[in-house]
Amino acid sequence: MEEVALSLCDEFDITIVTAKGFSQEGMLGGKIPVVRVGLGLSIDKWLFPFLAPRAVRKIQPDVIHAILETFAGLALHRCRKVNAKRILTLQTTNRSFLKGMIIKSADKVTAISKALVKIAGKFGRDDVVLIPNGVQVSSFKFQAAKEKIDGRILFVGRLEKMKGIDILIKAFKKVSENNNEARLKIVGDGSQRKSLENLTSDLEIKDKITFTGKLSPNEVYEEYGHAQIFCGLSRSEAFGNVFIEAQCAGCAVIGTSIGGIPDTVEQSVTGLLVKPDDVESAVEALERLLSDTDLRNKLSENGRKNAEKYDWANIAQQYAELYS
Repeated sequence: MEEVALSLCDEFDITIVTAKGFSQEGMLGGKIPVVRVGLGLSIDKWLFPFLAPRAVRKIQPDVIHAILETFAGLALHRCRKVNAKRILTLQTTNRSFLKGMIIKSADKVTAISKALVKIAGKFGRDDVVLIPNGVQVSSFKFQAAKEKIDGRILFVGRLEKMKGIDILIKAFKKVSENNNEARLKIVGDGSQRKSLENLTSDLEIKDKITFTGKLSPNEVYEEYGHAQIFCGLSRSEAFGNVFIEAQCAGCAVIGTSIGGIPDTVEQSVTGLLVKPDDVESAVEALERLLSDTDLRNKLSENGRKNAEKYDWANIAQQYAELYS
């Protein structure tokens, strides 16, 4: 939402309507009005489908663009009597509540991955426009030139069950038995952190795995810059921006063959794909990239070139064409 709005605010008169949460109304980047609705409490996301349409009617827009087919999608559905074109962007494979009704009611639907295009097709939408998420290429690009640390494996993301970090830790245990240089850094926080830390202790590899917690953007860029391999073994993933970020920073990438990941990670071209919940396949992929420098360099270079296509400036123009 922020990236597209900031990229297009000179072409379009944009206002953002979002939940109040714990923030106040203001200007995004000093350019874009932000209207926040709610009570300033965590319940605001549940109130959003009912309060956002009121704010929209006051603005009287030509186009309403809802990003994410949950709370925003339901708010968009409730704006159907507003005299405006309504665009819905599909962003998740994990929610199904009222999804069909929300998808069917929009004037135009976009999706961030082929997997979501397919889901929309099941609800009769054969007119979905595929517009992926993007990255700020300039933020990651210079990291590709940094010297990689031998044996450094990286994960970045929320520490939740869907991310398959337990599988990564189990696979790393086997990899580390044959590679003394191998080290794993896990960047991020979430509900599974304690159980994952306990798993590393149970497997007696606590000294080889570092949990950094949540880091600042600049610190995350640094982690990408030092890693030889990025490994994300998601059980569910609508798109997976972290795979593009890792490619942009020159990491050789390993992902799972589910959801939107194969959109950006092409087997043996821009990365390696393994089955979800398959420890042995993950071990094989990790050992292959750690031992085969030529393959690692090839995937790193191809991935870096692939990531260039996903710069937010390019993605935003696709939305500009849709708005026009």
